[in-house]
Amino acid sequence: MDFSKLDGLIPAVVQDESTNEVLMVGFMNDEAWRLTQETGYVTFFSRTRNKLWMKGETSGNRLAVRQMFVDCDDDTVLIKVTREGDGNVCHTGQRTCFYTEFPNTSRAAR
Repeated sequence: MDFSKLDGLIPAVVQDESTNEVLMVGFMNDEAWRLTQETGYVTFFSRTRNKLWMKGETSGNRLAVRQMFVDCDDDTVLIKVTREGDGNVCHTGQRTCFYTEFPNTSRAAR
């Protein structure tokens, strides 16, 4: 992975393996990337807290890795997961972090 472009971080897009629903986007440094591979659970680097965190470490809503895909530039990863716990991924309690539709996008698709 190329960690040189975003101050040592790569975006990690997390997708539900069975539904293909995009659940969240986080960032990983090289240590989070390594831990995700070693443990089989998604670990991120928190930019606000400046530390590693495993998704679900306090809530129990962990993300078990099923597949990982690296993009053509080796600077972004797509992680397909199975949700554990109650399945809610967002810190707001929602199933996904992408639950708010941007205004007027429904009309743009017509």
